[in-house]
Amino acid sequence: MVENGHQQPPAPAPPPPTVQQPLGAARGPAYPPAEQLLQLNYCIHSNPSWAQTAILAFQHYIVMLGSIVMVASILVPRMGGDPGDKARVIQALLFMSGLNTLLQALLGTRLPTVMGPSFAYILAVLSIINDFRDEDFSSEHERFLHTMRAIQGSLIISSFINMLLGFSRAWGEFTKIFSPVIIVPYVCVVGLGLFGRGFPQLATCVEIGLPMLVFLVVFQQYMKRLHPAAHPILERFALLFCIGLVWAFAAILTVAGAYNNARDATKRSCRTDRSYLMSSAPWIKIPYPFQWGTPIFRASHVFGMMGAALVTTVESTGTFIAASRFAGATPPPAHVLSRSIGLQGIGQLLDGIFGSIVGTNASVENVGLLALTHVGSRRVVQISTAFMFFFSIFGKFGAFFASIPLPIFAAIYCVLYGLVAAVGVTFIQFTNNNSMRNIYVMGLSLFLGISIAQYFVMNTDGGSGHGPVHTGGGWFNDILNTIFSSGPMVAMIVGTILDNTLDAHHAHDERGVPWWAPFQHKKGDSRNEEFYSFPLRFNEYIPTRFL
Repeated sequence: MVENGHQQPPAPAPPPPTVQQPLGAARGPAYPPAEQLLQLNYCIHSNPSWAQTAILAFQHYIVMLGSIVMVASILVPRMGGDPGDKARVIQALLFMSGLNTLLQALLGTRLPTVMGPSFAYILAVLSIINDFRDEDFSSEHERFLHTMRAIQGSLIISSFINMLLGFSRAWGEFTKIFSPVIIVPYVCVVGLGLFGRGFPQLATCVEIGLPMLVFLVVFQQYMKRLHPAAHPILERFALLFCIGLVWAFAAILTVAGAYNNARDATKRSCRTDRSYLMSSAPWIKIPYPFQWGTPIFRASHVFGMMGAALVTTVESTGTFIAASRFAGATPPPAHVLSRSIGLQGIGQLLDGIFGSIVGTNASVENVGLLALTHVGSRRVVQISTAFMFFFSIFGKFGAFFASIPLPIFAAIYCVLYGLVAAVGVTFIQFTNNNSMRNIYVMGLSLFLGISIAQYFVMNTDGGSGHGPVHTGGGWFNDILNTIFSSGPMVAMIVGTILDNTLDAHHAHDERGVPWWAPFQHKKGDSRNEEFYSFPLRFNEYIPTRFL
């Protein structure tokens, strides 16, 4: 406007609005949620050189061997087996782990997960052992064979639980009600729930286990930072170097007579010559169907195994979710989880046919190894099955590595289980982590998952497998004791109930459902096809509901 030939001065600009900075914004950056870990050197479909692949694959074989030896050491002596029987059981477990791993990597989840023996079956197996304790046998070896045949029959029948849950797609449909609020405590307890195989086992020979733990941390985390050339080598292969170093130290202590006057338990844990596997293992033996004899089917034995089969479904699912994170993949969709659990049931059926002592599930320690090495390559895990098959057939060579003292494995597991537990925490970034509702659900699920399982484990008779549940029905006792001895199972049950009943509708966005839901459908995210599609042209021969 112009008045009297003069332009009026412009009005003063209003002061800029005051922006309320979030607390702590001036003290450091805020990191946005990231669907994939950015420090992985190789993700699910990228591969190291063939030489590195072979060494990393051997490392996976060594890591899973510890659980196999632990399971055989716990069960075979109680069954009346001698070191020769223990060696053959280890061979059978190795062979079936290789077969099940290959099936899952090709046709199951397609994630880089090793399938190993499941500790969930130990209570059910102990119950079977206890049933035959008072029966008369011509020899302890005969009692061992009879018990193995009963275990075979129970594994065969209970395998249909996994197949039913998987191939009916019931398990996949159930997992669609999960949210990141449930996944956080669920995956955390997959790692934390195995603390009994960590330092308590390490402490059985602290002069071997503790140096292994310290060396692994120092070499793998600190020394790799001294020189750029050492970084990739120590990051990926320090584990093998530390095992060789501490194993040699244990051999020197054994030869020097350090344990000559020690207690028997100390000798078994510390000495490198107390497993007697090298002298008793056959040079060549190919596991074959019904190698222990005709399976024995008894209803009272089957129910405990059914509970264990249900537990392995839950534990494997949590392990698969953790593996997808370390492999740089999206969370496995519902149809992928269904087919993987169904295939796990087929694997358990084969476990029973080929005479394995327990069923299999996804190996938590090998998922932790993906994080330790920053290598989530599928090919590495597929190649590792070649080592499993080789050492399961050529028994003397396999027995050599199986004689590594268990405290060395326990020291490794202290690191690997911790990594799996920690990756569960990373899912909290997709939720409102300032919501008191979410804090309540996650906190209670996490605590009860550890506390209830620990109560059942502490109050279970290690000899008979009898747990806190005492009713007139032994089969009912076995099912409940097995289910509630599993931390991931308890955390999943508590978390699922609370998250879906506690103001779930109004907290839909706070729970992280908008982020989680698209991954649960085949076409919900374009990357699902990239990570989880079948190799070659397998999809032409498989029903579309499993694709």
